[in-house]
Amino acid sequence: MKTGKISLFSWLLFPIAFLCSCSSTRHVPEGSFLIDKVEIKVNDSIKNINTGRLKSYLQTRSNNRVFGTSRFRLGVYNMSGRDSTKLLNRWLRNLGEPPAIFNKERAQQDARQLQKALVNTGYLHASAEMIPLFNIDKKSVEVIYQLNPGKPHTIRHIDYEFPNDSLRNIVMRDSADFILHPGMPLDQNQLEAERNGITLRLKNLGYFGFAKEFITFNADTTANSNDVDLTLTLNPPYPIDYQKNTIETHKEYLIKDITFIMNYELGTTENIENYHALDTLRHRGLTILYNSDHYLRPGVLYENCFLKTGQPYRLRDVNNTYAALGRLGILKFINIRFLPAGSIGNLNFLNAYILLTPAKSQSIAAELEGTNSEGDLGVAAGLTYTHRNIGNGSETLTMKVRGAYESLSGNLSGLIHNRYLETSGEVGLNFPKFKAPFLNEAFKQSIKAATELNVSINYQERPEYTRIISTAGLSYKWQERYNRNRHTITPFDVNYVYLPQRTNSFLDNIAPNNPLLRYSYEDHFIMRTGYSFYFTNKPNENQPNRWLENIFTVRLNAETAGNTLFIYNALFDHRSNYREDPYKVFGINYSQYIKFDSDLAYLRIFDKRNSLALHLGAGAGVPYGNSTILPFEKRFYGGGANGVRGWDVRTLGPGRFPGTNSVSDFINQCGDIRLDMSIEYRAKLFWILESAIFIDAGNIWTIREYENQPKGLFQFDSFYKELAASYGAGLRLDFNFFLLRFDLGIKAHNPAINAYEWPILRPNWHRDASFHFSIGYPF
Repeated sequence: MKTGKISLFSWLLFPIAFLCSCSSTRHVPEGSFLIDKVEIKVNDSIKNINTGRLKSYLQTRSNNRVFGTSRFRLGVYNMSGRDSTKLLNRWLRNLGEPPAIFNKERAQQDARQLQKALVNTGYLHASAEMIPLFNIDKKSVEVIYQLNPGKPHTIRHIDYEFPNDSLRNIVMRDSADFILHPGMPLDQNQLEAERNGITLRLKNLGYFGFAKEFITFNADTTANSNDVDLTLTLNPPYPIDYQKNTIETHKEYLIKDITFIMNYELGTTENIENYHALDTLRHRGLTILYNSDHYLRPGVLYENCFLKTGQPYRLRDVNNTYAALGRLGILKFINIRFLPAGSIGNLNFLNAYILLTPAKSQSIAAELEGTNSEGDLGVAAGLTYTHRNIGNGSETLTMKVRGAYESLSGNLSGLIHNRYLETSGEVGLNFPKFKAPFLNEAFKQSIKAATELNVSINYQERPEYTRIISTAGLSYKWQERYNRNRHTITPFDVNYVYLPQRTNSFLDNIAPNNPLLRYSYEDHFIMRTGYSFYFTNKPNENQPNRWLENIFTVRLNAETAGNTLFIYNALFDHRSNYREDPYKVFGINYSQYIKFDSDLAYLRIFDKRNSLALHLGAGAGVPYGNSTILPFEKRFYGGGANGVRGWDVRTLGPGRFPGTNSVSDFINQCGDIRLDMSIEYRAKLFWILESAIFIDAGNIWTIREYENQPKGLFQFDSFYKELAASYGAGLRLDFNFFLLRFDLGIKAHNPAINAYEWPILRPNWHRDASFHFSIGYPF
């Protein structure tokens, strides 16, 4: 291969090939066999058995393979010598993975576990056989589990038995929501789900002491038939002699008193019924026990408490109270306890005690950095102050100030300043509730939204100009159960850029005929409204998942700007020539546009160490009314660590635009439409190291013909020919709480005019390679 040409995969595969060249059976004891492959096979007539889930029952597993082929970690382990007392050998063994040795007894036990799993899903006559296929020469074995499920047993009829008519009426009232129905397989997972569902319904109807153990099933089968007559029995309570407490398990309870203990110390042995406090307040049915610090207002406690006196005990009210109080940053620990409070006639009562432990309310963080730009020294410092309870309602106040200075040397004649100076300040206020007029309290409490107010100002002095950037915004954020659905509504967000000083020739020198670049250094005003939605099926830590599930993620964003101002101008300052002479606010042209953006990601998980990630992203922005072009900061860009990784950030597109990454082309390489597609195979190596190989494709386009962006217009009949493509490999450092990513992308197809169109045929390192460093996965 000629000098300057590269073959990425030859460099990637070299260390893998070297490690795999080591004998895979080097540390396999004599007479033992390395497990080469484990496979589950099912009778062809059975189509609905998930073998991937069945693999979770197996202890017999082969060594992990990188990208499904190379046993990389085993190769690292095999590089170690036989003397385990040497430091290098111990280090290599800790990084690697020891050989998976075949154990006949364990493999047979796995077969029995598979048979039991099939029986539990309704295949009562299932059998499972372990078949080892030995390769004597290679000292390896392939383990096959042959499953013969047979015909599943299905539910023909369901009967229900209850200890009294009251419970029968309550449970059967929701029979339409039952999981079990005639015709279903006799699946023990579904039986357990039915038990949990009925128990949850009863706990949400006041049955505090009820437990799922009171619900049993009896399956009646007949010979030579796969039909099952199922009986669900809700058993009576235990005899009084066997009860461990005074809680009646089969009776409804009402909430009598609700008490907040505001300064509860964990581990205390004091009886909470006789808790001593310095101050006692009563507020709307709540009893609040304070010590010296009334750090939360009574109204805040009431708003975040879903339990109500005189109402039945409901488990969902308990969970909602935990979730609402958990959003208050001033609280460190939360615990809710219930104690019996006697009975009146047929009514039974509970007292609720909500135990709260406060966290530290204030903190300060500082940062300091220094720079050296070709001999010009600079310094920057920042300070952040946070108060998590500024108004005794767990409101969080954040204040940030930052300053940076750099002296300049050289010829500065004709310029305004002889330095770079930047100062900024930001104030943010977060309310843990929906702060808005005209909305009733029930609605505000139901969606558990947080309200965020932010104001910032940034003052910049550069040799050529002075610029002031001011922002202000209001947003509402909330999430639904398990944090799977997240919403953000931004009623208004204002961005105002003002240049009080600039050199007379500055814009003429850098952008004599470039409206995009001129826009970035002219006064402008944006007032936008937006909505964002995020969904994922990824389970959180409160959703234990027995099996590895594939993850699907959706991100949607929509925003519009300038409409309110335009309607006002159209009503009170209407003129027909606003295209040539746009409307203004504070003497500045304001932007008017609509923009949509979306991302879809799918993660196919093969096992704990191998996965395949797919991504599709698309977006479009349309200027209209008072604008003929999108604001520069609202336009899309191509390339970079989260785009087509064969290009540096903002060096791809739009369309076939021949950018050269000069200052003028850099500002032109943005567009109104984007399309991104990626496929990435991820494989964990050892320790915190993870590898990846990927293919990216995509580009950006303009929605109109712009003089400074030739060949950038989107056209339906030709856009697919203008898709850029790249391939590459990456290395990631996974520290659990964050991930560092290093990706090397190589151009495969370059649609730009005057460029070599198919560099995948003759790659060149300096022309086609792009290295990226970032935090987090690209999608």
